[in-house]
Amino acid sequence: MKIGLYGGAFDPIHNGHVSMIEGALDSGIVDIVIVIPSARNPFKPGRSLTCAPYRYYMVKNVIEDLFDDKVFVSDIEFKISGVSYTDTIVDEIRDPSYIEEFLMSCGISPKKASASHKFFWIAGSDSLETLYSWHNAGSLVSKIDFLMAQRPGDDTDPSDIARVNSEKLGVPVNITTFAIDGIEVASSDIRATGNFDEIPEAARAFIAEHNLYEACGVLEYASDEACVHFTDVGIWMFGYLKKKRLLHTLNTGLLSAYLARCHGCDIDKALIAGSVHDCAKELPMEDQLRMARARCGDLFTEDKLLHSPAGAVFYSETYGVDDPEILDAITYHTTGRGNMTLLDEIVFLADKIEPSRTYTDLSVMRRIAPTDLDGAARLCLESVVDKFRKKGRPVHPLTEEFMKSLGMK
Repeated sequence: MKIGLYGGAFDPIHNGHVSMIEGALDSGIVDIVIVIPSARNPFKPGRSLTCAPYRYYMVKNVIEDLFDDKVFVSDIEFKISGVSYTDTIVDEIRDPSYIEEFLMSCGISPKKASASHKFFWIAGSDSLETLYSWHNAGSLVSKIDFLMAQRPGDDTDPSDIARVNSEKLGVPVNITTFAIDGIEVASSDIRATGNFDEIPEAARAFIAEHNLYEACGVLEYASDEACVHFTDVGIWMFGYLKKKRLLHTLNTGLLSAYLARCHGCDIDKALIAGSVHDCAKELPMEDQLRMARARCGDLFTEDKLLHSPAGAVFYSETYGVDDPEILDAITYHTTGRGNMTLLDEIVFLADKIEPSRTYTDLSVMRRIAPTDLDGAARLCLESVVDKFRKKGRPVHPLTEEFMKSLGMK
């Protein structure tokens, strides 16, 4: 098969990206296109690039909405340790052990998946003009050919670009052009203006569901270290949590940071505690039980609660973090406890009211939380306790202590 590889940040994916994919397929040069959202970008650390799982799932939603069985999305960058350059990605995706399994998972027949493949890297002319400066470019051009998109009116000569790069690298560079629609749009402009007219409907829906770019604005008030760590834990949890749970826990981190800013709490600690609070939620129950006991003995016995103390242990063991405030906020995010710290209460509430939550009417809680945290927590606890009582479930003693500390009966 002839396979086009199209990598990028896609922050957000827009109609220009869609045009690139459509043009590559319409050219007949490639049979399929594999879209590869970046995980870490060497030029955009921390807050300058939206946390990778958001971008991956937004792209996946768009591709599944717009294309049939010729365009697929790869999470290969999540499997690469450290910064992933184009040369590294090409090595990994061309590996027969990866590409064969990936293609079959996309519905390609075993016979086609196991055949030999020719790969093309899809890019714009502006990018390929400086191909020689890419990381390990000499090695890269020996493994893959390039497809260069040309918009109407673009008179860039691909033979000139190939010649310049060949001269600088000392090896042949193969570039073929294909035509695309003249859509002039940039992701950076979309983020700056908040104008989503030039992004696909599925991307607009995703952004709205997670209040994505507005929520990410709080990262301007977090430290560089915390923003990089937020990126790292998002990539780490991608390997342990399914889509809905992972996006929920990242949403909780961003909302926790926002509420921390509103109420004078440590923004960095709120961002991290909130973003990893559910990290252990989908681990095997025996692992959750072991970790929960190591953290709290028999304080938590219900299966639905084990992930809270287990999460504190899982995160601490993975990253060597021993900050008691962060670990306590993770531990008590489901039940609360008596004499909750401000950080505890923020993460508890953010978990219940983050943007993608839809299980009850949260509008009042969301409206008052930035100015009246205790009031929002009381409303939340009333809703939780009412649900428990209707189902005949006992209220955890720690939750009762939390209610008493808020003056509730």
